[in-house]
Amino acid sequence: MANSADVLNHLLGHPSNVPHSIAYNYLVPNLKGLHNFLNVLNDHKSGELEPESPLPTRTSNPFPTPPPSPREQEEAEPAPITSTEDPNEMPSSQTSEINSGPKQSSQASSSSSSSSSPPPTTNAMEISIFTAATEAFSKTNTNCSIKESLERCKLIVSLAKNENVRVRGYVSVALGCPYEGPDVPPSKVAEIAASLLEMGVDEVSVADTTGMGTAPRTRNLLKTLEKAGVANQDLALHFHDTYGQALVNAMVGLEHGVRTFDSSVGGLGGCPYSKGATGNVATEDLVYCLHSLGATTQVDVEKMAEIGSWISEQLGRRNDSRAGKALLARLSSG
Repeated sequence: MANSADVLNHLLGHPSNVPHSIAYNYLVPNLKGLHNFLNVLNDHKSGELEPESPLPTRTSNPFPTPPPSPREQEEAEPAPITSTEDPNEMPSSQTSEINSGPKQSSQASSSSSSSSSPPPTTNAMEISIFTAATEAFSKTNTNCSIKESLERCKLIVSLAKNENVRVRGYVSVALGCPYEGPDVPPSKVAEIAASLLEMGVDEVSVADTTGMGTAPRTRNLLKTLEKAGVANQDLALHFHDTYGQALVNAMVGLEHGVRTFDSSVGGLGGCPYSKGATGNVATEDLVYCLHSLGATTQVDVEKMAEIGSWISEQLGRRNDSRAGKALLARLSSG
């Protein structure tokens, strides 16, 4: 597996040919990780990067192309543009969290039958820091207490802001801990989220790492966050689908006014410190559901389904997106 610096080097040197920029999220566990990130970033800006070595892969082709859409030759309709006056509009901020979902930033649409390719865009880079809502998980995951992890985060945020780097903070096990159980105090989650925002974090992702969250408990947590002064525009929600509740919980968040959701194509993911935890809500399932509610995401859910199938095959794992598999079955039969 390639190390994170090699991956970052590759991403910086190969901007995506899409009509909007993509923000890549770089996980920073400590100051050393931030220094490594800044060194690669600054070397790229100054043109001093060493020639990159090929990234390791499971196939002979380093970057095999996902299969074409069964309707590739048909002219695609332009994606609808969400009015800025619409209170249900999905956000246009640049990120890769729902980079494959409702946080896509482009309002420009293009036909799949067009012969011209969009010009390369400038990819944005941001960092992520993380802490936890329980002491047991914090000590297992980061080898320190919650207080110590927040002190580390404060130093990282301060340096990142000096370098004009956007920062995203995560609060793990917000709706259940593998060591302390499902009853994580919402007030503790709110306290930590507020602390991250006060130190300068741009956005806080509240994470149901274990997938123990339910609709009533998610609603209660959101109300507690609101009372603590955490605004919806500063909040993201991150649901693992261990118990099949991720999409339900995301809809609770949507009803509450949250517009940023983490997801993973094909339902990829998990957590090494939470036994049995599965991946995040599948991007294909989330986007399909959002589209059924009339939301505009700028995401081609059929293309996303193809990617989910492809990456699952590359990794030798099951595709956990129900919507993705159903879409592909319908397209192949049509």
